[in-house]
Order: sequence, then structure tokens, then C-alpha cells
Amino acid sequence: MKRMLVTTVAVTAGALFVACPPALPQAPTTGTPQVSGAADADMTDVRVNLVKAALQLTPDQEKLWPAVEDAIRARAKNRQERVANAAARINELRDRTPIEILRDRDPIDFMHRRADALAQRSADLKKLADAWQPLYSTLSPDQKRRMAFLAVFVLRELRSGMEQRMLMSEDYE
Repeated sequence: MKRMLVTTVAVTAGALFVACPPALPQAPTTGTPQVSGAADADMTDVRVNLVKAALQLTPDQEKLWPAVEDAIRARAKNRQERVANAAARINELRDRTPIEILRDRDPIDFMHRRADALAQRSADLKKLADAWQPLYSTLSPDQKRRMAFLAVFVLRELRSGMEQRMLMSEDYE
């Protein structure tokens, strides 16, 4: 009973950490909210530690964890790079008029950039799935339930975060 209570508290506390978006400093000169690389790395650390704590891995399972953690960190790093590149492109357009932006717009270049970003996301997700597969096959039914809870919760929070970012970007325009 005590172990179940500890597990429930750990998962709930961890879910709250995952749900809390990183602080966004005000950026009135550029009009875009930014998250520092350090804050992003800190949030990745929290998320990695949360998942590991929620799963309560056995010693045999611990041996499979480093591949999962590496895949999580690589995916987060690549996402941060994509966000930084997009922010740089947006900042380049800040001093231009809408007419100038439309006149110089290259839809083929846009499609190439989008395809490259999607290919990177696909490769990262495949690497993550491949890393999880051996560990997931060793999880107990209880561990699988905790993982499913975290996955559903995180997906819901990602959707909410995306909606919040869209609203914030509209506020800055």
C-alpha cells in the first residue's frame, strides 16, 4: 500500500513538472518569446528523471535505460535547434514589410526546409522508438500502465502548450 502511495505521488508530482512550461522571458524588441538553451536542457533533465522515476526500473531494466535517455536527449537537442533556426528566420523578417516578404518568398525553399525538418523529426522519433522497444518488452503491466499514463498526459500537455504558444505569438504581433 505504501509503495502504491509513493508511486502515485511520484507520478503525480512528475506530471506536474512535465506540465509546467519553461519560463519565457519577455522579448518586446523581437516580438517572439524565447527559451534559453539552459532552460530547455533543464526541462529535458526533469522529463528524463520523471520518466525513469515513474517506471521504477529493475536493475536489469536499468541496463537498457541509457539508450532511451540518449534518444530522448538527442530528440530534445534537435528540436531546440529547429526552434532556434525558425526564430532566426522570423527575426530576419521583422524589419521587412509584408509586401517585401511576399515578393521575396520562395515556396520551393520553404518546402525543402519543411521536408528537412520533418525528416529530422521522423529520424529522431524512429531512434526513440527503437531505443524504447527492448526496454518496453521487459516492463511489468504496472510499469506499462504508468508509462501509458505519462504518455497520455504528455500528449495532452503538448497540445495545450502548442495552443498556448499560438496564442502568445498572436499577442506579440
